[in-house]
Amino acid sequence: MLFEIKEKTGKDIHLSEKRWSHIMKEHPNVQMEEIKRTIEAPTKVVPSKYDPIHVRYYYSFNKLRKQYLLIAVRYLNGHGFVITAYYVRIIP
Repeated sequence: MLFEIKEKTGKDIHLSEKRWSHIMKEHPNVQMEEIKRTIEAPTKVVPSKYDPIHVRYYYSFNKLRKQYLLIAVRYLNGHGFVITAYYVRIIP
């Protein structure tokens, strides 16, 4: 595990080495510190339309890129883990 932090409602979320490797391979412009900041203080959090019970999308706006960082977090047994992270132009 690379980090574990609490999100704004107090739930723990972690990022594993395996998921970080995926993010770095597929989305190398994403920084780990920005993932942490987005989880701790998101602009918006919305349930996934594909799995609204278990997956939440955390968004934060990056002023330099003029895009939102989307962090997909899956929750199991009250604990969250980062699935992926990438930039999007808008929050749907």
